[in-house]
Amino acid sequence: MTLNFFKKLDITLLSAVVILILLGLIIIFSTSYNSTGTDFLNFRKQAIFSVVGFILMIGVSFFDYRALKNWTGIFYVLVCFVLAAVLFLGTSIRGTMGWFDFGFFNVQPSEFVKIIMIIILAKYLSEAKNYLNDFRKIIVSGIYILLPTVLIILQPDFGSALVILFIWISMVFITGTKIKYMAMIFVFGVVSLAAGWFYVFEDYQKDRITTFINPQSDLLGSGYNVNQSIIAVGSGNLWGKGLGHGSQSQLNFLPEKHTDFIFAVVAEEMGFIGVLLLLGLFAILFYRLFKIAFETQDNFGKLLVLGVAFTLIFHITINIGMNVGIMPVTGIPLPFISYGGSSLISFLIMIGIVLNVYIKGRGYGIEKESD
Repeated sequence: MTLNFFKKLDITLLSAVVILILLGLIIIFSTSYNSTGTDFLNFRKQAIFSVVGFILMIGVSFFDYRALKNWTGIFYVLVCFVLAAVLFLGTSIRGTMGWFDFGFFNVQPSEFVKIIMIIILAKYLSEAKNYLNDFRKIIVSGIYILLPTVLIILQPDFGSALVILFIWISMVFITGTKIKYMAMIFVFGVVSLAAGWFYVFEDYQKDRITTFINPQSDLLGSGYNVNQSIIAVGSGNLWGKGLGHGSQSQLNFLPEKHTDFIFAVVAEEMGFIGVLLLLGLFAILFYRLFKIAFETQDNFGKLLVLGVAFTLIFHITINIGMNVGIMPVTGIPLPFISYGGSSLISFLIMIGIVLNVYIKGRGYGIEKESD
């Protein structure tokens, strides 16, 4: 890996990601101070995860992304095996049996499943691009995600399951599938959601949905988290209260302040200016992702980048939405900002794939694939 290789990287995209990670570390450091004392363990862990993720991102960007096509079968079997294993050997955190406990850190396999499903769907949809008006092809693509999604629901982790479903729907849609087929998928989704309400959802998950519909119904119970988050977001004003001085976060009124509700901490302590900075960095990130996708010479690479882009869009929309009370609480992290090694590393691996497509798909080092 030479200096010449680093010059080929998309510096704008890489810079936006690095600044986002640094911003996340600053906010996590700020949440280490609270009314009961200080605890920098999460900050130290996130710093380590950032370094590991950055190394993996650069490593992934060095290899030829087209070789991933040859590993999709192995990836799929491995994903299903790991998701099944975590149901029996995993550790339960906040009611979800979705982590492997390795002592100093936990690994959440569902975060890495998102990467694998993007790769599998990108391969299938790029090869079936001339046949996607055949509804059977769409059904086949849905079958690929069915088993992993069911295994994730059994944990139960509906947030990650929704991400997988969104990846599938968005990637099928951008390949030019007929609107009537998308409408059929939507109807099926509504029916499945209704069935899930009666036969699958736990009581606390139903409470989150009813609280989303009527936030004032239980302010001291199921609506407490969202209510405190809204207060934190609204109290930041223009410049914020200053790092380490947010009353909602520092006095522990705001729960899960370093994970699910970290956006509320940004808004409270850095104010509207901090939120603009955060959204501006995300805007730069998406500008580069879509530009790379449209300039990529082969459909597999194009779908890989778009799959990553739509995955990040879904995460950001849902996380910020639940922080301001317009989306139900699902436990979906804010990319590069929320604490969590599995999510951070998986997002950085996705960016590594995008950087690889930027280099290889634009003609560096390999021949361009004919359409």
